[in-house]
Amino acid sequence: MIQTVEDLSQCVPIRWACQALGLSHHALYRSRKTGPVRTRAKDTPGSRRALNAEEKAQVRSTLDSERFADQAPREIYASLLDEGSYLCSVSSMYRILRENQEVRERRNQLRHPSFAKPELLATAPNQVWTWDVTKLLGPVKWTYFYLYVLLDLFSRFVVGWLIAPHESSELAQVLIAESCTRQNIPPQQLTIHADRGAAMIAKPLAALLADLGVSESHSRPHVSNDNPFSEAQFTPALAGGARETMKYQPTYPRRFGSLPDARSWAQAFFPWYNFEHHHSGLGLMTPAAVHLG
Repeated sequence: MIQTVEDLSQCVPIRWACQALGLSHHALYRSRKTGPVRTRAKDTPGSRRALNAEEKAQVRSTLDSERFADQAPREIYASLLDEGSYLCSVSSMYRILRENQEVRERRNQLRHPSFAKPELLATAPNQVWTWDVTKLLGPVKWTYFYLYVLLDLFSRFVVGWLIAPHESSELAQVLIAESCTRQNIPPQQLTIHADRGAAMIAKPLAALLADLGVSESHSRPHVSNDNPFSEAQFTPALAGGARETMKYQPTYPRRFGSLPDARSWAQAFFPWYNFEHHHSGLGLMTPAAVHLG
């Protein structure tokens, strides 16, 4: 073996030769002084006292039994010794539990299904819309107005918006229905994506979308960044820190004095956003230029 390494080392460095043959180059250097190269520990046969698969299954069955399911391995070990029974050491119990991901909890637990991350792809306007609701500060503390915004994924064009004193699925239905009519959306063309807020997952809204022939898409439960395109209008962190987000406009007030005041500001902001704002995500084109061709 040493001769093989030596022959191979004529072409490549000794470290590479040892790595290719699964040897330690440190052991090779020692062997030149002390004798043949010893195999690694992983190549040595296992202990004759190691538990086989059947014995491990028996230990796991005992640990998972109704009697011991809530007890720590040390307690189980001591109880079995009191009864004159020995299965294995405490460390072996932990090792078997660790192999089966049962160190923390051994009872059958409710397992939440794994939700796939929504994949939103649009190759033209009016294929995918995203929508969200954000709070606007009112005239005094703890008062808010709610802004609903429908955004086209392909063009970033705001296809619909409204401001209301509260959040409800009924208002969302009105906004989506009017926006679909205004954009002449045929059935089976559009997908609308939203997070899992109460208004977004309401059954009346789902029924409306079914009547319009619009597909639904929702964010994963407890995942806050599965609707980044709508959030980017409100939160600079999701917009790459861009200052053109709505709440970081120079004209955006800290608080709105009334509902008409908020609507008046929005009536000026959204035409500017759609027709004059050069969007960095659109190659510095305006959303209207992309949406309207």
